[in-house]
Amino acid sequence: MATPFSVLTRNRDFRRLFSAELVVFGADWFVMVPLLVLLPELTGSGVWGALVLAADTGINALLLPYTGTIADRMDRRTILIAANLAALVAILLLFTVRSAATAPLALVAIGAVAVAKAFYSPAASAALPNVVDPADLAAANSVAGSAWGTMTIVGASLGGIVSSIFGPYVSFAVAAAGLAVAAVLTALIRRPLQAPRDPDLVPPRAWHALIEALRYIGARPRLRALVTVKSAVGLGNGVLTVFPLLAGMYGVGALGAGLLFAVRGAGALVGPLVMRPVLNHRSWLLPGLALSMSLYGLGYVGVAFAPWFPLVLALVFVAHFAGGTNWVLSNYALQGEVPDRLRGRVFATDMMLATLAISVSQLGAAAVVDHVDERVILLSCGLITLVYAIGWRIATRRLSLADPAAPATPDASADEDRPGEPVPGPQR
Repeated sequence: MATPFSVLTRNRDFRRLFSAELVVFGADWFVMVPLLVLLPELTGSGVWGALVLAADTGINALLLPYTGTIADRMDRRTILIAANLAALVAILLLFTVRSAATAPLALVAIGAVAVAKAFYSPAASAALPNVVDPADLAAANSVAGSAWGTMTIVGASLGGIVSSIFGPYVSFAVAAAGLAVAAVLTALIRRPLQAPRDPDLVPPRAWHALIEALRYIGARPRLRALVTVKSAVGLGNGVLTVFPLLAGMYGVGALGAGLLFAVRGAGALVGPLVMRPVLNHRSWLLPGLALSMSLYGLGYVGVAFAPWFPLVLALVFVAHFAGGTNWVLSNYALQGEVPDRLRGRVFATDMMLATLAISVSQLGAAAVVDHVDERVILLSCGLITLVYAIGWRIATRRLSLADPAAPATPDASADEDRPGEPVPGPQR
């Protein structure tokens, strides 16, 4: 059985893709943590930080249905490199944010970065199975799932430290340089990032391609269940809006805010690695997903009542241990259910629903953050996720991923991507 370490050491192309993702995620936090501290200092309000978070996720959600079709139609390597370079240019705009009057420019810059990420995310997720052998896919998912958590630890911690010592603008410069490095790493990948396409097949237009993917999901109860999993954690993500305010309440400042984001990342890193054995038992996936959603909600209910900052850090770790596990389990299950030609669109739909949920949660938090106690927001977000998890499990209790997908029906739109392996047909 392949291990995460063996996949990294044996497969140079996977190592480069993973390293590029590490840099991209790290750059994101070198921007976000200093900016979330800078904006309240410039404006005297927590609303601007909440709006930045909401713009980051909301724009992603709006674009993902389209960018997923692009990931299935265009060269994924080109998409990844172009997204990195576009985000680099957008980050340069943050150097102009120097006063309350220029604070809106932060929204413009983060909005542009969000556009770039909307193209990057589905292309990277869809490309992963093409740079590893099938036997290595579970181990590769464990490693790839840890990328976000790893760089949330490093990026959030170092972003907070660098911002505290050198100022936020040095952090922005580091993020821009990192994106340039990620573009180079992606360019060095030698394996193709998508399966060969029939040269005589005319790709459908973006709208028709999206409709095809939605019909594919709609006809399959297991896919419907999987693409609604991440929304549970997303609806609880309004908690991030109060991280800087929570740090201020405990008197730990910018460094404390960085620690909260770093512990969040530590949980997201450790969760997928510890829970990797679940990936080898498909019958465990749906119960594991329900458990991970519930644990996330309970973690933040606990944070709302925690009297000490160290206990807050421990509970945030537990919540995102569950959140990271949730993300990797659902990604792995989707990769096994969806053929390559549709994978980018299905992953885009999956991420769209998750980011819409995040955006709704963060906008809701932004609307009340200056009017209610931080603990009320934490408690509300935790309870919303917990209730969602219970409802989701009740709705999916008759489903199992242990059984093979249903055989294909005679459907001209469902091309076979792998010789001898039928694309699953509609389940009735």
